[in-house]
Amino acid sequence: MHASDISGVDLNLLKIFEALFEEGGASRAAIRLDMTQSAVSAALKRLRVLYDDRLFTPTGRGLAPTSRARELKPVVSEALDRVRQSLAIASPKPASFHGRAVAIGLSDDFELALGQPIIAQVARHAPGLRVIFRQTYSQIVSDSLANQEIDLAIAAGGFGARGLSHQSLGQGDYACLVDAASLAPAGKDDHAALTLEAFVARGHILVSSGGVVGIVDEALAAQGLKRTVIASTTHFAGLPYLLKGTQAVATIPRHAASAIAALTGLRLVECPLALPGYPIELGWRANALRDVAVARVRDAIGACAHWLGT
Repeated sequence: MHASDISGVDLNLLKIFEALFEEGGASRAAIRLDMTQSAVSAALKRLRVLYDDRLFTPTGRGLAPTSRARELKPVVSEALDRVRQSLAIASPKPASFHGRAVAIGLSDDFELALGQPIIAQVARHAPGLRVIFRQTYSQIVSDSLANQEIDLAIAAGGFGARGLSHQSLGQGDYACLVDAASLAPAGKDDHAALTLEAFVARGHILVSSGGVVGIVDEALAAQGLKRTVIASTTHFAGLPYLLKGTQAVATIPRHAASAIAALTGLRLVECPLALPGYPIELGWRANALRDVAVARVRDAIGACAHWLGT
């Protein structure tokens, strides 16, 4: 068979390839596709012959894609999306999302604030559709979208690349998190004051991918001040465990501070330092909204923007 001749190719193999890539294992792909694991394994053997590559190699936690599989994934997913779009156009019935998944790229501060509302909105407007949250941030988000690793993304900018579209969800700013017990009684004011002197005197927990210097250090340096960072972490979810029972403070995006404070004994307090705001944007590939599933999730995210508190 000629390399570009698809007349003898079972195109269902492409759907199995996509499931293997996204689920990372034959057993999970089988559950997603409502197939037996042996049938998925047999399909993988045929895929390996078809593409003359192993495609996926066993690891301790499932299957890892080869470089060839990573090269194929955006091409295969785009082909499948076009088929889905054609069926949506041809069918007069409401779209069925059973078995569909849409991947949303976002950092964990946005996931803390918007994850639950997005799930609720999607369940209401696209029943049967599953959302997948994947970590990304503004420096890499355009590549993640272009490579079809994600379908939509929420980030502080980064959508200027050709072929991407975006919309504003609001303007972000910062607030502080502390253990409520470390504050002097503040009456009925849940947003108790923290003076700049007290702010600088506390130990600081820095959330940063680099773990060395943050926006707070830059603002303090402009005033001839310096803080003491006692620990750094790359994710927001650990803050309740790092702050509880201590005198430490963390300065983080307000939407994340509000979400964490609502579920823990931590207190959100206003930052006594003037810090610049930043844009919060939703981005996607320019042609992605042809897929009704992606369009529905885009609209669901837009309906959740008020949870950002902007």
